[in-house]
Amino acid sequence: MPTSDLSPDARRRALAGIDVTTYDVLVIGGGVTGAGAALDAASRGLSVALLEKRDFAAGTSSRSSKLLHGGLRYLEQADFALVREALQERSLILTRLAPHLARPVPFLYPLKHRTWERAYVGAGVALYDALGGRRPAVPRHRHLSKTAALRLAPSLAEDSLTGAVRYFDAQVDDARFVVTLLRTAASLGAVCLSGVTVTSFLEEDGRVCGVHAHDAETGSEHTVRARVVINATGVWTTGMERLAGVAEPILVKASKGVHLLVPRERIESEVAWILRTDKSVLFVIPWSSHWVIGTTDTSWSHDRDHPAASAADVRYLLDHVNRQLRPSEALTEADVVGVYAGLRPLVSRPESDSTDTTRISREHVVRLGKPGFVSVAGGKYTTYRVMAEDAVDLAAEQLGVPVDASRTRDLPLLGARGLPTARARVHEHPAASIIGPGATQRLLRRYGSVVFELLDAVTRTPSLAQPFPGSEDYLLVEAHHATAAEGALHLEDVLTRRTRVSIETRDRGAAAAPVAARVMGNVLGWKDSTVTTEVKRYLARLEAESNALAMPDDESADVSRSAVKDPRLVA
Repeated sequence: MPTSDLSPDARRRALAGIDVTTYDVLVIGGGVTGAGAALDAASRGLSVALLEKRDFAAGTSSRSSKLLHGGLRYLEQADFALVREALQERSLILTRLAPHLARPVPFLYPLKHRTWERAYVGAGVALYDALGGRRPAVPRHRHLSKTAALRLAPSLAEDSLTGAVRYFDAQVDDARFVVTLLRTAASLGAVCLSGVTVTSFLEEDGRVCGVHAHDAETGSEHTVRARVVINATGVWTTGMERLAGVAEPILVKASKGVHLLVPRERIESEVAWILRTDKSVLFVIPWSSHWVIGTTDTSWSHDRDHPAASAADVRYLLDHVNRQLRPSEALTEADVVGVYAGLRPLVSRPESDSTDTTRISREHVVRLGKPGFVSVAGGKYTTYRVMAEDAVDLAAEQLGVPVDASRTRDLPLLGARGLPTARARVHEHPAASIIGPGATQRLLRRYGSVVFELLDAVTRTPSLAQPFPGSEDYLLVEAHHATAAEGALHLEDVLTRRTRVSIETRDRGAAAAPVAARVMGNVLGWKDSTVTTEVKRYLARLEAESNALAMPDDESADVSRSAVKDPRLVA
């Protein structure tokens, strides 16, 4: 009987049966597009397996700007269809699919020039609103005087603007959204496995019919058969197509995007900012008790599993944001609490040999690389559902039998169904009095109606109501839940993706690591030696990232960061 958990027991059962089942669809890649494809296929009644070589969302899908947006800057590139599509998807997520995970955010667009720029930007934002539809999920834009703009954002330097336009986009915890997609897919029967690497492909009569795979957790080897395989591996798309023997693989370029976190009190503003730079735009976005500042957009040709931020990246972001701040409020490296780097998968068009990743379109590509093998690449986080639908549509053509149309436009994700009732009754739960109203509300915002699973766990084990050492915003029950129901297998999974302790605390989770590891160990049956190993490995990763941040360029930062690998990638 399908359940919505990604529990250790579910993983063991899945591994035991995966070699003797032929699935309709096998998805490779556990990021947002792969998770979306698994959900789309499972919701059509197809049998589905998903394999991810690391943790779910370990790549690009946990390292974004945390935005659901149409891409205001793509209007200048005349990508109107892309913007419209993304804004429609933004509305779906906000209102129907995941209202518990996504929320509107007001943005300020400072204007530097009088008259012409207000007309130009105003027309663009008006078009942005119009493309969002007649019933937008967010308020429409407003023009602001300089005085009104500074009232909303006092930290802006007075000489940095002549006025502003306020508009709305939306925000989401990208990694949590992916896990929610996967749990929803699992509730419909999909088998979702992390820590399983595809090592080669099976072929019969020139048709891909499955894969050979290695489970990093147990060391076991598996043969997974499927009627069609979907390659949803993001920046690894080219390599996966080559492994499958595709004659002319899709060329996907990796563009590095680095983000900084600084304390909320360091910038006084009621709204997020979008700031123009020489090449692109810079976001300053509220994130709990922090601001996220990003992003860079530079070509990356090094280790794609562990992209590294360098001193040059940090300096670039600080320099650009400081140009907009009052001189007395300028940020320094000492203000930076957290740093993370991710890679955008940009499909390189054959007609262009440009290395400038800011000019490559964000539209996605879905194609049949060879019989039985579908690849989906490119695109934006916000349009994951459309990418997944397109991929499954093409996969369905390979099955040779009638397949239902996509249903995911009308399929609320786990935690969305019953959300109004959960909001009304969550504080009546016995555990709510143990953890307090503030923490209860934070759990509700992260988990929606699933919050009762965590509150029930606190009722059974009241010690789980304690916060992580050094991070009061997260409770130990979240480490328990991540391990028991969300597929977390290593300490990094909990501190980096199921929670954001690793980027939201100055020690980046060093104090929380031993306690969180013990909570995980209670679920996974770890010995004391395993707990110690997990903590040491996590601290070594922190040191490698810190060393990379001291390096002047990508090459030296890559050497420093690559010194510590994800345990699932170590042979």
